[in-house]
Amino acid sequence: MDIFTLFILAVGLSMDACAAAVCKGLAMRKLTAWHMAVVALWFGLFQALMPAAGYMLGVYFQDGIRAVDHWMAFFLLGSIGGNMIRDARCGNGTECALCSGTGDSLAFRNMFPLALATSVDALAAGVTFAFLSVDIWKAVFFIGAVTFVCSMAGVKAGNLFGMRYKAKAECAGGVILILLGVKILLEHVGVFSFVT
Repeated sequence: MDIFTLFILAVGLSMDACAAAVCKGLAMRKLTAWHMAVVALWFGLFQALMPAAGYMLGVYFQDGIRAVDHWMAFFLLGSIGGNMIRDARCGNGTECALCSGTGDSLAFRNMFPLALATSVDALAAGVTFAFLSVDIWKAVFFIGAVTFVCSMAGVKAGNLFGMRYKAKAECAGGVILILLGVKILLEHVGVFSFVT
C-alpha cells in the first residue's frame, strides 16, 4: 500500500472520530487548546492501537485465507463505509447519539467508551493490513496522526459551528473507505494497478 493510499485510508477512518469530536466541541462552553489536545489524543491513540490489534488477528489467520484476502478487504472496507454513510443519513442533525450524556466531560468514564466505539472500524481495517502486507508501524502512525489532527479540527468546528458538519464528515469518510475497498479489489483481480 503506497503512502497516498495509506493517507487516504487514514482520513477515511478518522471521520468517525472527527464526527464524535464535533459533538464534544458542541458540548463545551469554553474550549481551550488543552481540551482539544485531550480529545484528539484519546481518539488518535485508539485509532492507532486498534489497527495494530486487527493486524495481529489478521496475521494469525493469514495463511488460511490468502486466496480471498482482497475480497475480505473489499467487504470490510465497504461495510465500514456503508455503515458510516447510513449513520450520517439517519442523524437528524439536532442530537449526537454517540455523545449524548457525556457533555463536556473529558473524564475516563466518558472518553474511553467514546474512543473505543469510534475505533472499532479501525480494528477491522487492521485485519486487512495483514492480508495486504502493509507496514503496520507506518500505518499505525499515519492513522493515529491523521485522527489526532482531524479530531482537533472537529472539536474546534463543533464548538464554532455546531452539528452542521458532523453528518458530512461521516458521509465523506464512508465514501472514501468504499472507494478504497473497490480499488484494492480491482488491483488484486488485475483490472488495473497503481504504481507504488
